[in-house]
Amino acid sequence: MPGEFTWVLAVATCGSVVAVAEAVTIPLLRRAAIIDVPGHRSSHTIPTPRGGGIPVAAGLLVAAAVIGGTMAAIFAVAVAAFASLGFAEDLRGLAAGQRLVLQAALAVPLAIVLVSALQGPAAGVVLLGVACAAWITGFVNAFNFMDGVNGISGAHALIAGVAYALVGWWLRDGFLVPAGAAVAAGALAFLPWNAGQAKVFLGDAGSYALGAALAVLAAYAVLRGAPLEAALGPLALYVADTAWTLQRRVRAGERWMQPHRTHVYQRWCDCGWSHQQVTVAAAAVTVLLSLLGAASLAGDLALRAGADLAAAVAIIGYLHSPVMLARRAIPGGGR
Repeated sequence: MPGEFTWVLAVATCGSVVAVAEAVTIPLLRRAAIIDVPGHRSSHTIPTPRGGGIPVAAGLLVAAAVIGGTMAAIFAVAVAAFASLGFAEDLRGLAAGQRLVLQAALAVPLAIVLVSALQGPAAGVVLLGVACAAWITGFVNAFNFMDGVNGISGAHALIAGVAYALVGWWLRDGFLVPAGAAVAAGALAFLPWNAGQAKVFLGDAGSYALGAALAVLAAYAVLRGAPLEAALGPLALYVADTAWTLQRRVRAGERWMQPHRTHVYQRWCDCGWSHQQVTVAAAAVTVLLSLLGAASLAGDLALRAGADLAAAVAIIGYLHSPVMLARRAIPGGGR
């Protein structure tokens, strides 16, 4: 198991790579005309370079090389593969169906490797592998869909990375601690370039890379024996918002595979909230869900049940918040 010095080196290197490379990457993106031009679905109004997640992916790859070991290699492959697919999307775009097929094609071998060491009936292992592949594919998309206002995904990855590092400490796992901390460091180094008045966006390269990194960390934590709530708590907001929005669009008969801007956090913007307010509020809910998920680590069934109930209430409140905000915006609407 790598020592603490290796962990610190991996985290520091990741943050440094992102901070330095971002300053170089932004002018290159402008020169290559890889620009996100505002449209009717956009939450921004100024043409902004996209692809700022490339340095984040590079930082994570360097961190994985420093950490070393089989799991770090799997983590690196996930980040590199999904970042490459995302960058292709940034450059020329892909049809929704084609994109989904390619994402699944990347997720399946990752899932196979992750579950390959498990003992038990073959049918059970196969089902778990299918679930793992679906999870990676689904969360990469969820992370991409939720990356729609300045700072939101950087903040989310920062919180989730810290949470997984702490879960790794609880498990005494030599990969999860530094890998989670590296994700947090990379996200923290990216935030100054994206929060506030964004100088660059993650782009699909960054959202795919971070989504894959977090999905793999969550799956690994569960396979290592972490309670489901502790592993999924940091990601629950993104999963819930995406699933809720998808079912609402399907029920409304909308073409659900087409791009849109009707996620909960986007509807907050429609109610007059700034990007900063949306990011802070979403980050606060993510911290709360992470802490409630961590209650499952205590081993107290009553505490765990209470925390699960509180998390469910928090998620329901989040999902219904746009309706409540809209009512307040209408004179007399709260009466």
